[in-house]
Amino acid sequence: MAGKVNGTVLDNGLLLLHNNASHIYICSAEPTNFADATVNFALGNYNFGAGNCVGAPAAGTPNGRKVTTVAVTAGTVTGTGTATRWAIVDVPNSALLVDNDLASSQPVTAGNVWSLPAFDFRIPGS
Repeated sequence: MAGKVNGTVLDNGLLLLHNNASHIYICSAEPTNFADATVNFALGNYNFGAGNCVGAPAAGTPNGRKVTTVAVTAGTVTGTGTATRWAIVDVPNSALLVDNDLASSQPVTAGNVWSLPAFDFRIPGS
């Protein structure tokens, strides 16, 4: 039997992301934990501060709920390599919250800046 997930249930997961996400990292490989995202595979980051990284939950398309990140306009590149993934983390609680592939990989050099346009993270509703 297929069912639907109520928007309130979806929002609670996204509210944790909205309330706790503090940084967006660019990574050289898929992180499986906080240390991977922030140390082992980290090539750069931007600190928004908790609650300022992603917007409040809203209707997703074609269904479900979504949050939209704030665009990164001047992220700090901390390592040299090829960035292939982004990761959103909760630094105060040492938690990897979500991660995914970048639209395209990008070589980066320590000391430079990086940017990332705003994007949606969606939880489907059915």
